[in-house]
Order: sequence, then structure tokens, then C-alpha cells
Amino acid sequence: MSDEQPATAGDGLAARAAAVLHANDLGGWTKAAPRLYPHQWSWDAAFIAVGWARLDTRRAAAELRTLFAAQWPTGMVPHIVFNPDIPRGVYFPDATFWDSDGAGAPVGAPANTSGICQPPVHAIAARHIWLVAQGGDPAGIAAARDFLIELYPRLLAWHRYLLTNRDPEGSGLITVYHPWESTDNSPRWDATLAAVKVGELAPYTRADLQHVADPSQRPTKEEYDRYLWLVEELKRARYTDATIQRVHPFQIKDVFASGILVAANDALLAIAEVIGAPDEDRDMIAQWATRGRSGLDQHWDAELGLCLDHDVLADTPIVTRTVTGFAPLIAGGLTPDRQQALLATFDSTAFTGHPDLRWAVPPSTSPEDPAFQPRRYWRGPTWPVITWLYWWSLVRIGETERAARLRAAALDQLAAIDFAEYVEPFTGEPLGSIDQSW
Repeated sequence: MSDEQPATAGDGLAARAAAVLHANDLGGWTKAAPRLYPHQWSWDAAFIAVGWARLDTRRAAAELRTLFAAQWPTGMVPHIVFNPDIPRGVYFPDATFWDSDGAGAPVGAPANTSGICQPPVHAIAARHIWLVAQGGDPAGIAAARDFLIELYPRLLAWHRYLLTNRDPEGSGLITVYHPWESTDNSPRWDATLAAVKVGELAPYTRADLQHVADPSQRPTKEEYDRYLWLVEELKRARYTDATIQRVHPFQIKDVFASGILVAANDALLAIAEVIGAPDEDRDMIAQWATRGRSGLDQHWDAELGLCLDHDVLADTPIVTRTVTGFAPLIAGGLTPDRQQALLATFDSTAFTGHPDLRWAVPPSTSPEDPAFQPRRYWRGPTWPVITWLYWWSLVRIGETERAARLRAAALDQLAAIDFAEYVEPFTGEPLGSIDQSW
């Protein structure tokens, strides 16, 4: 696998992207969006750091430093770090609802965070900062190395948490406890969520519906009730993994987060080599990556040409066609036959080859899947950040021509959508938040 190279875009588009980052910059961290997302989100921060690296590698490093300052003693990186300057009611669920330092007291959780995590893109971003810094001056290279030395133990603890607390079986796959730990309202979760029995919830007002032109793009109230109930269940379990795994009604082996973790372990191994980490660390990280690839391999569906999630409690595969099924491409290290099978699906009418797509980038849910809804968040729209992730993955596995085609389509899309959060795949209409930082 080749080292990724920093992407470049046209000067005008790059200047517009930089303007979005600067407008959302709050010093040591970046709002995910101007109004809809006024806090720091975990995997957003990693992708945002990739963007900042093009402008200023020191500022990129600050993004991850700020995020990891809120890391839990367990090693978990919370999916939201709340801005204490934002008044209550501006965003819901807020820090009070999550009650991280109250319900999470048994695990030493800090205040002003959520109680769940998101896909572990962070080591990939940290290594990207290092690679970009190599084109700068010696002082910048030295600062990037110091940053890696500082962040490495936190990254190691984060990955260890995922591979122990979230995978006590040693399967190589991460168990997620909530749809917000991955692709929010994706049809991947429908059957499992339908089985969740929702108890009495306090009345609440959704701030997210006030910041989009069409509320039907967002998850439904029924979905949101289930999301909030799952948080209540996590609080009752005191955010303690062993308890959660005994009683929690939503536990899914997520191939997407797991594929990202494999790639992140490859990045962490490269970081370990840069800073001269102990051999035992390097051996352990390499074993983690091997275990993850093996886990993904065991969840391959040859008929669909995709990797499928697994419902832990029902002990069944989750048969949906979503963009997350290409997780082995993110992980890399595939046999030629498996790689070509995945790419054939990626190029097919089920995904980027669908004749009605405005741009040939992967929709979040296949237009050929019964659950496809072209305007509803993760149920059909294309997501520029996911396109970037698969572009990066294609470059990494040596599929340079296919990566170049995807990049060209992605840049055409970005030039037309005002850096929208997600996009209607057929019409090209920008959806969700505009001026999204990632």
C-alpha cells in the first residue's frame, strides 16, 4: 500500500474551503458547522484536521489536541466535546442530558462530553499532518514530530479501548451501542432499532430541525425517541462497558468503524515507527490490524459483494446495501479477488455506476436498496466526507486511476454545493448544513 499524498484542488475551490474553516474556527478547535453543529465532534475533528493541515500543520495539530484533552480514562474519545459557552437549548441533546460526569462517574468520565464515540479516524489524520509537514521548514517538521510524540499514547489508549472494551470477544470488529456512533439513521440499524422498547421520555425540543430548510431530511421523531432512549439506557448502565454488554438493547458489530480502525492501526504503526515506540507496541498494533482484517473477512457477503454488519443480540447479519459495506477497501490488505469484487460493486449501478446520479460518487444507501430515500440523511444522500474517505482508500490500495475519477467527480460536486453536509444524489441539491467544516 502506498502512502497517501495530500490532495490539491483548484485555487478558487481551495480558497473557498479555507474560508469555511476560518469562519468556523474558534481558536483551538473548529465548529462542525456554523449553526447546526456548534460543538466539537470527534470524527469531524479528524477530517477537519486533514483540511487544516493544508493551511497550517500546527493549527491542524491543535484540533486533535483539543479533542483528546476530553478523552475518558477508559481511553474512549467522546463523540461530542461540548462548548460550555453555548446556552442550553441551542443544541439538543446537550451536556446536561448526557450527564457524563454524573452517570459516568464510575469510569471517571469528564464533564461536558457525550457518552459514546465515533469512528476512529484520528490516527489517520495525525499521520496526515506529519506527511504534509514534510514539505515544510525544519521547525514545522520538528513541531509535527513533537505532536506525534505527545498524541501517540492517547491514540494507543483509544485503539486499545476499542479492541478490548468494544471487542471483548476478540473478533476484530467494534461493537457500537448507538446509531450516533456511526451512520446515524442508516437502514443498517432499522431492524435492531425496531426491537427497542422505548420507555417514558421527558418532553424535548429538537434544535436540529430549526437549522435545515426541510425537516424531512432529518431523522423522524420515532427514530429520535429511540436514539434518546438508548442514551437513557447507557446512563442507567453508568457508561460502563461490561454492564452495557449485559443489558443494552442495541449492540452491533460495525464493519465500517472496524475497517476505519484497521486503517487507523496502520497509521498508528507508522507513527510508532516515526517516534521510535517500543517494539512491543509495534507488534501489538500490527496484531490489531491483522485481527481486524480477519474479522472483516468473516463478514463478507459474496452475493451482495459487500461486507455486512452483525447484530450481536440477534446473532444475525444485517443485510442492507450501504456505502459502509465497502469497509474492506478502507482497511486494505485485500486479496486481488476480494478487492476486485468490492470494486465491481462500487462501480456497479448499485452505487457509483447508477445512471441517474448527478455525480459519480457513492450514495450512502444504494438506490437499488428498498430502504433508499434520496433526501434523508444517511438513507440515500451522498456525503462529501465519505467520498474523500474512499478516495483516500483507493489511493492507499493502489487504485490510482479509479481514485482520480472519484476525485474529479467529488471536486465538481463540491464546486456546486456550497460545502453542504450531504447532497441529493440525483438532482445534486445541497442538503443539511451549509459551510460544513469537514
